[in-house]
Parts: sequence; structure tokens; C-alpha cells
Amino acid sequence: MMSLDMLTYVQNQLPEVYRNLPGRELDERIWNAKQRLGKDLVILGHHYQRDDVIQFADFRGDSLKLARIGAQQREAKYIVFCGVHFMAETADTLAAEGQTVILPDLKAGCSMADMADIEDVEEAWEEIQEQFGDTVIPVTYVNSTAAIKAFVGRHGGTTCTSSNAKEVLEWAFSQKKRILFLPDQHLGRNTAYKMGIPLEQMVIWSPGSGQFEDVKGDMQEVRMILWKGHCSVHQKFTPEQIQSVRKRDPEMKVIVHPECCFEVVQMADCAGSTDFIIKTISAAPAGSRWAVGTEVNLVQRLARENPKQHIVLLSTTMCPCLTMNRIDRPHLLWALESILEGNPINRITVDEETAHWSKVALDRMLAV
Repeated sequence: MMSLDMLTYVQNQLPEVYRNLPGRELDERIWNAKQRLGKDLVILGHHYQRDDVIQFADFRGDSLKLARIGAQQREAKYIVFCGVHFMAETADTLAAEGQTVILPDLKAGCSMADMADIEDVEEAWEEIQEQFGDTVIPVTYVNSTAAIKAFVGRHGGTTCTSSNAKEVLEWAFSQKKRILFLPDQHLGRNTAYKMGIPLEQMVIWSPGSGQFEDVKGDMQEVRMILWKGHCSVHQKFTPEQIQSVRKRDPEMKVIVHPECCFEVVQMADCAGSTDFIIKTISAAPAGSRWAVGTEVNLVQRLARENPKQHIVLLSTTMCPCLTMNRIDRPHLLWALESILEGNPINRITVDEETAHWSKVALDRMLAV
């Protein structure tokens, strides 16, 4: 499998002809390309995608949901994923034979996924095995590279989403005493704590130092080994922001994503996956007031689609996913017109062995 760096290297720069097109022409040409490609094309748009792009999506959702939907569109020869690199990898892993996955801008990566490099993980696994023996099972958040999913699959582990993390961890603990949780420490910590595992039984593995950190008790009592990774967006939400919101408006409910830090999740009125946030707010009574701790494009869209509620971003500063926002209309148009020209750009291809073990990990999760 080509690494993101290699893929970026071979990608041609966005042609000059697409760089300064007016918005109206971009929209017209994208709609025209969609119409001409017809059932040969499906466009997938992640919830965090900018509005001027997601308007063209045939389906919108979170990363795994979209990857599975793409594979179900058997007539579609081309899956254009308006998301980030690991999402397109998952789509290719699950894609049906003959489907081609395209990421409009190969530089649309994920800082969290990049925090778990496969070489670092393999080195860490040796150290962890030396410390704990054969008592550890790896679990990775789906927000990880195909290489990490494959590593987990080869070592008897599985993937999880923010929606099913609790059920997956329960299964993993039925297999082994301890879990190595990749790559987001916060989702792992928040989920395990909610299950009744005390913080004293959690440690952090730092790939930078090659050591265990945040050790609070006896190492032999450790249940959760948390990879030192995080989401750059959800890291921006703080306890001080919640205090400020409640001081200004005591009626405001705070809802956050479990990728937020432990203190924020503990202070919030409720926490859950993107799907949980959308459903909770959509079902809330008219006049209810919400401060939402997740990506700003989604929060603004929730506010527009639920005008009977008062919905604001928890932070007073914008919290966009900057890499997701690299997918813009010029890149989308380039991707679609390259298909029409018979020379598709920016294909995402996962090699056969990596795809096999990644799918093993994903299938274990779906079985749970």
C-alpha cells in the first residue's frame, strides 16, 4: 500500500484552470458531471464536510457508515469520498470488485490517525508484550489507517466506532485482561471510565518517549493502555468553556463528543458519537438550548436544520477540521471531470493483505 506521503508526492497539483473559477460555474459543472456520470458515480460526504461540498453528496454520515454505503452501491464504478484519507482507505477495503475509490485532495489527512504510525505501534507492541505478556488485545478506533486496522486484525483485535465503543470494549475484556486502545486516548479513557474502570487502572503509551506515562497505581492492575493520540478539533474544547456557557445561560445544555478530554466529558450534560449528537438535538423539544462540543461545520448545519432549538458552538472560536476542509469544490470538480476524461486522479488503493486483515478487524466489530 502506498503511504500518504508517497501518494501526495505522485499527485499532480490542482490544475490552474480550476483554481479561480467562480462559485456559480463550479456548481454548474459539478452538477453537470454528476448528471453525466449517473449511476456510475456515488459521492459520499462526511458530517464535518463544508456545506458548499456536502450539497453534492448522495449520502452523508460518519466514516464507517459511508464506507459501507459506498460498497452497497453496486452499480457505482466510482466512489468519490469527500472526507479524509483513512476514510477513503476504509471505503476501498470494503468496496465491491470493480469499484474505484477517489479522494479529491490527497492532502486531506487526519492528524489523529497519523499519531499512530505502524512502525511505532509494532515497536510498542513488543514493549507492551514484554511488560504484560499475552494479556493484551489491541482495539483501534476506526479513525485510523488501514495499516493499523490490519495490525489489530492480525493480533486478534477489532475496531470500534464512537457509537459502539462500550460494546466492543466489553467484548475485548472477555478475550484478554487488558486492552491497547488506538489511536485516541480520550475515547478510550472516557468509554472505559463509564464502564467502571478507574483512572488508576489506565496508563498512556507515548510513542515519542517509548514509555508508559500517567501511571497512577500498580502496573499489574492496569486494564487500559491508551495510545497518546487525540483529535485536534475536540482537543480545543475545555472545562472553562463549559463554565462560561453555564454562567451566561444556566438553561443551556452541553453536549460533547467523547473525543473531548476526560474533564470536558465529565462536566457535560451528555456525551456521545456524532450520530448521538444529531439524534439528541433533533429530538429535543422546541426552545431547548444547546452548546455543542464538536466540529463547527456540523454544529452550524445542526443549527440551520433545527431552527426551533437554540444551538451554538461550545467554543467561542471556530473549530473546523482543517484537513477535511481541504476537500473543496475545485478539487471535487477536478476529480469528477478526470473520470469523464477517462483518467481518474487520486485513487486510493489498499493492498490485498492489508485489506484482508483490516476487514478481519472490521468484521469482528460488526459481529460484536
